[in-house]
Amino acid sequence: MSKNSYFNNSSNPIMNEEKYKSTAVNAPLDADLVIDNADRMTVSGAVNKTFLLTGLMLITTLFSYANPSSMLMYVGMFGGLGLVLLASFKMHLSPYIAPAYALVEGLFVGSISALYAGMVGSTFIIFQAIMITLALLFTMLTLYKSGLIKVTDKFRSGVMMATGAIMIVYLLNFGLSFIGISIPYLHEGNMIGIGISVVIIGVATLNLLLDFDNFEKGEKHGAAKYMEWYSAMGLLVTLVWLYWEILRLLTVLQSD
Repeated sequence: MSKNSYFNNSSNPIMNEEKYKSTAVNAPLDADLVIDNADRMTVSGAVNKTFLLTGLMLITTLFSYANPSSMLMYVGMFGGLGLVLLASFKMHLSPYIAPAYALVEGLFVGSISALYAGMVGSTFIIFQAIMITLALLFTMLTLYKSGLIKVTDKFRSGVMMATGAIMIVYLLNFGLSFIGISIPYLHEGNMIGIGISVVIIGVATLNLLLDFDNFEKGEKHGAAKYMEWYSAMGLLVTLVWLYWEILRLLTVLQSD
């Protein structure tokens, strides 16, 4: 198996092309027949479900922001992770898992927003993080739709490798925190730490391109309708990660 094939098939538990192909709805080959697309994924359907999931997440985000606690934060963090992993193995349950993920993840987003706003003594940092996240989202969408950046197999493999490396570092740092150790420079206020944060934000931003491409691949391959929920959840995962990284960097910059 080639390197590109390996990463396309196994490195991303959330969304990859093989998942869409595996759920494709069979269509008759006779071009004279009218094919009912009601059971197939469409880009517009995935976009609409992304807005719906974002709205659900906003409900619990506002609640947890008004009632911040470490318990809600960890429930959101680990509950969201668990639901994402469940959806990756039970994709047909995505219409139920994705809304649950959005609600649970809102507990995390609201809690960390309140935490970082408290650290800098201003809620304006939340507005800044949201605006930067949206700006990056629409910038990447424009670049993708214009064709200036093409999601090739090589590009996808590179982004997945970088993302996987970051996740390994985060897991290692989380494990070491229990014995009072942290990885040097990670999320620190010096130039190296800031540089690392910028690189991580860059990788998170590039993941948006993979999400956009997966939307189109799902429609192209005639994936099952429930993959709209699965795809929307995948994009929401990336947006939450991007927002969190931006919020952390802004906190570091404004704390100095």
